Amino acid sequence: MKRLLPQRWWGVLKREWLLYHLGDPSYRFMFDAPPENEWVSLDCETTGLNTRTDEIISIGAVRIVGNRIMTSERLELLVRPERGVSAESVKIHRLRERDVAQGLPVEEAMKRLMHFIGSRPLVGYYLEFDLAMLHRAIWPMLGQGLPQPKIEVSALYYDYKFKQLPAYQQQGNVDIDLRFATLMKDLNLPTRDAHDAVNDAVMAALAFIKLRTLRGQ
Repeated sequence: MKRLLPQRWWGVLKREWLLYHLGDPSYRFMFDAPPENEWVSLDCETTGLNTRTDEIISIGAVRIVGNRIMTSERLELLVRPERGVSAESVKIHRLRERDVAQGLPVEEAMKRLMHFIGSRPLVGYYLEFDLAMLHRAIWPMLGQGLPQPKIEVSALYYDYKFKQLPAYQQQGNVDIDLRFATLMKDLNLPTRDAHDAVNDAVMAALAFIKLRTLRGQ
């Protein structure tokens, strides 16, 4: 029997532990080996920025296959919030209360999202926020959050810009502008209207593909 490296052992043990504690065995497929060279870029629009009290009102996700964004197979969901939509949030994402009133219950939206993702790694910009919102909704269903690997576009961009600096500048903390508009402009990528879940997911996917190309991956 081949001896597994400590890191590999940890990955195997973690997977088995998560599977053992999975609240709904019908979602075991998320732990399968992912399709080769496939990812899912996702974004959420919410009623605010408080991950404990605000709610998801829109989810956009697109599959990435190699260097192609499969926009024809995208996932676009409206989610009905329990506490309504404030006028302030409407100014940002332009989704009114009557727009989301016919949206899906959050549990149904999570089911559709998880089946769309499958076992593919997740890609996004400021993905930590989206995952915090999603995990709050998914935890009661599964007893855990999404298990797929996560790839933060701004982290890829930071590494790319950092490696371009002269050696003497690579000492200590380096201030690199990670704003999404700056990132897209610097990568010479087209932009879409922001604060639309599908548009934001597509733009994050474009940045991911471009950065992988620049890194020779």
